[in-house]
Amino acid sequence: MNVVIIEDEPLAAQALAALLTRLRPATRILAALGSVEEAVEWLRQQPAPDLLFCDIHLSDGNSFDIFRQVAVGAPVIFTTAYDAYAIQAFEVNSVDYLLKPLQVAAVERALHKYETLHPATRPVAVENVQRLVHTTPRARFLVKTGPALQAVPVEQVAYFLAEEGVVFLVTHPGKRFIIADTLDQLEGQLDVRNFFRINRQFILSIAAVQEIRPYFKGRLVLQVAPAVAGQDLVVSAGRAPAFKQWLDH
Repeated sequence: MNVVIIEDEPLAAQALAALLTRLRPATRILAALGSVEEAVEWLRQQPAPDLLFCDIHLSDGNSFDIFRQVAVGAPVIFTTAYDAYAIQAFEVNSVDYLLKPLQVAAVERALHKYETLHPATRPVAVENVQRLVHTTPRARFLVKTGPALQAVPVEQVAYFLAEEGVVFLVTHPGKRFIIADTLDQLEGQLDVRNFFRINRQFILSIAAVQEIRPYFKGRLVLQVAPAVAGQDLVVSAGRAPAFKQWLDH
């Protein structure tokens, strides 16, 4: 079961993650997001998790603002210190509504309710299964080199870069080619075992990643080859946990 936690108190998020992995050892925490802004960004860029645990009061607003800005297909278990939002919560694909401080028995009941409603939940990354089963990963890209055309095998791709509305394919030797695909389109065409979208501008191949360093506020900064001149490659705090899991597979 793949879970995203939306909670602005880091200790509360850690405690919930530990409880979930104790109650359901196969659980994978894809991300712990602390604000409306982080949650909207993550949910726009990533396939839906199996389940969301969502606090209502966040650091930059009300969590219902998330669902007004992005379509969320995943079921939600709300957690809050207040009971004034129960009716509104059940209008947003809610499975349950838990009052803080969270009790083990209440979380267990909520998980059982979710599993009863969604019996097909699988303890593997949903996005990987969906893409591997339903699509054939792209094998090559046809690019223009002067007056001629050339096929670039996907194994030669270091990363895809979007700049000012143009998408470039960059090879391991450092050659750049303009391609017609958008990064959104490429996400659905690439083998998710070998490529990861770190932000709105970059999709990286695993072979391009040379070094990873902690950055401010839970983000990661990357060194890649070939190097990208004039900018740091930063993985957002929301994507950092999924990025680490991708590297570890």
